[in-house]
Amino acid sequence: MEFLSEYGLFLAKAVTFVVVVAMIIGLVASAGQKPKPENITVHFLNEKLSKLKQKLQESVLDKKQLKTLKKEENKAKKKNKDEEQAPREKVYVLNFNGDIKASQSEQLKDEITALLSMEGHVDEVVVKVESGGGMVHQYGYAASQLDRIKAQGIPLTICVDKVAASGGYMMAVVADKIIAAPFAVIGSIGVIAQLPNFNKLLKKNDIDFEVHTAGEYKRTLTVFGENTDKAREKFREDLADVHVLFKNFIHQHRPSVDLEKVANGDVWYGQDALAQDLVDIVSTSDDYLLARCKEADVYELKSEQKKPLLKRLGASAQGALYQSIESAVNKLAFHKWYM
Repeated sequence: MEFLSEYGLFLAKAVTFVVVVAMIIGLVASAGQKPKPENITVHFLNEKLSKLKQKLQESVLDKKQLKTLKKEENKAKKKNKDEEQAPREKVYVLNFNGDIKASQSEQLKDEITALLSMEGHVDEVVVKVESGGGMVHQYGYAASQLDRIKAQGIPLTICVDKVAASGGYMMAVVADKIIAAPFAVIGSIGVIAQLPNFNKLLKKNDIDFEVHTAGEYKRTLTVFGENTDKAREKFREDLADVHVLFKNFIHQHRPSVDLEKVANGDVWYGQDALAQDLVDIVSTSDDYLLARCKEADVYELKSEQKKPLLKRLGASAQGALYQSIESAVNKLAFHKWYM
């Protein structure tokens, strides 16, 4: 126990030092520099696919075969040119790689805003979602950004190649169509909150800890104070309320899902998720986009806000701080619900 006490003090000092450094860097950065404008790059996937195909053909076919293939392609192009062709649909691909804080939500917002400004020139939006979930309010915000696409009557497809669980699945259910790879992890419709309590350790070392609030439920469970059964009960009630909101959101967007059966925090893989109606198609995003390239022009959007050097240093310090805390206290959750 003495070792744990000494380790706790050492950890507190280390975290305090990192916090101070991060705050200093952040203050200097925010006072002296402004972030540069958002930069959105567009990649034409049809062209990329065509170049890959051409390179492979040149590598494996002999000259005679290449000549024959070239003639066939030219003949097809001439035929298409002579025939009156309907305008090809325009499909846009976005990527969302979610962490606990759904940090990419702002980037997603900017990309969606850019697309919605192109009125009448967007026929489908495909979002590749990869996330095991995180903070409820953050993922709720990300899901609401996807809802903006639906509100404009634009077909929305979500592709999941690895995982869309909990908050990630809450984003996915907004779509008109969910496509999941055979071993993609789907579901985890539940809510979790966890935190350690050091009150006994503090008492043993004659350390007092006081919390003063205005409002009975301003603070329920604490990390350092003495928790009561009443506080624990209120904490569980709040947790259950968030779970109900989560289930209602899924029912609103995907009413065919049997929530009594699947809203227990469990997960399903690919084909099993399809059997539970959690997804619509079992396939990879690559196969879906390959098929769409044959009948539509497909563009992939990537945005990045270029931050000044001091801002980047501040963000790096903050990132190190978050990783240190999560590693030390197992993702300490100060009354933040995770899904």
